[in-house]
Amino acid sequence: MRKNIGKKPTIPQQYSLLDAVIESIQDKKGEDIVVLDLRKVQDTITDQFIICHADNTTQVRAIAHNIVEMVREKTGETPFSKEGFANAEWILVDYLDIVVHVFYKEKRTFYQLEELWSDAQIKKIANS
Repeated sequence: MRKNIGKKPTIPQQYSLLDAVIESIQDKKGEDIVVLDLRKVQDTITDQFIICHADNTTQVRAIAHNIVEMVREKTGETPFSKEGFANAEWILVDYLDIVVHVFYKEKRTFYQLEELWSDAQIKKIANS
């Protein structure tokens, strides 16, 4: 006799979009992860930016692909748009409320988004 007959399947742990993105970046060893909370900043296009970088374009692309896949698996969400996969120096994954920026290290240094949005609340995430 089968023990699982009549039992509901267990529902996987619920993930927030933010947690799923951060976990997917950490899974592919993204570096220097920061969350910029823009909710108290006037005239912003999103609630939060998540920014990270990698040392080469192969890893940048792998991180971005992992974000799209893991977020879909864990939350069911798909990005509104994605840009930058072709050259993989700055990939943007837009979930409307959260916009993820995955940089090639030198491009992150050049564009300095944290400086540009310095009035945002910045939270550094420990790499796991």
